Amino acid sequence: MPPTRNPLVPAALIGATVLVLAGGLGWAAGWIGPHRISGGEVANALEANGGVFPGYRRAHAKGLCFSGSFQASGAGEDLTTASSLRAGSYPVTGRFSLGGGNPLASDGRNVFHSMALVMRSPDGQEWRMAMDHTPIFPVADVPSFVGLQRATTPDPKTGKPDPALVKPFMVSHPEVPAFLAYMAKAVLPDSFANATYYSINAFRFTDAKGVTRFVRWQFEPEAPLTGLDKAKLADLPRDALFKEMIARTAKGPSRWHLKLVVANPGDVTDKATVEWTGPHRSVEAGVLTLSAVQSEEQGACRDLNFDPTILPSGIAPSDDPLLGARSKTYSTSFTRRAGEGPRTSAAGQDMLKEKGQ
Repeated sequence: MPPTRNPLVPAALIGATVLVLAGGLGWAAGWIGPHRISGGEVANALEANGGVFPGYRRAHAKGLCFSGSFQASGAGEDLTTASSLRAGSYPVTGRFSLGGGNPLASDGRNVFHSMALVMRSPDGQEWRMAMDHTPIFPVADVPSFVGLQRATTPDPKTGKPDPALVKPFMVSHPEVPAFLAYMAKAVLPDSFANATYYSINAFRFTDAKGVTRFVRWQFEPEAPLTGLDKAKLADLPRDALFKEMIARTAKGPSRWHLKLVVANPGDVTDKATVEWTGPHRSVEAGVLTLSAVQSEEQGACRDLNFDPTILPSGIAPSDDPLLGARSKTYSTSFTRRAGEGPRTSAAGQDMLKEKGQ
């Protein structure tokens, strides 16, 4: 006599499967489990701190597009199978920017000078990067980033951050005053062309043998580094750095060398606040040549999202929590400004004035 099958078992299995899928969906959406800060919350904190400027990025709002190429030496293949590091030349689209949410702010500020890139290889893969001229970042995680924005939001009554909020935040986040001290001493480049740009976060590079290493990278300029006089930043014309880059490029290209820096055992890979110091293995992977600049209205960078988690095969994000947060926040910023419609950039205003329009 064959065993009797319980008709409720299949229904129970289907029900359990539905519950698991629903639970997974709810977790992914943030409906269940510990609260996870969304890209919208980060963007809201940025807007509350720096103001709302419809049509522009919520961070690094003041920018200039550029185009050029990357000549890969092939040496990067020792670390990764990424097709854009195989020997050859690949087109790039990029953007220079300054930190802050005001697209028309003065260049005379001691803030991030940044370079973003999209490097495309013939197999259709993209490597998107968003880099700063500092090797470290002021905070290590998303709650701290949002907390920093809220603690330093200007008080409407005074126009300055409330010391009652700033002081306890700085005490509980000693990495922030350490970063501010670094910025106070570091050279502030007087051109976008002579700054070194750092990946900030660590990434996983996997080679053809399947060996994975943690890597940070940096683009080192051929132009010698010279700095702005920080005591006279207030006297700098509003768009001095952007005009200098436009004029420099009219005379010839600018170049940077891509250095891949491999982590030593014990190096911190999940905190962008911690610099890797001492000797490290470094691989020179190629040369970036910038051959043209354009205003955001004329160039190809305005409608690009420089999400640093969009990577070619052979490169993957590390366990640094800032990477996922950057991805979510850039996406939110893109959605908001796309819905608001494009506006004229500072460089675009200058170009119109020169044409007498």
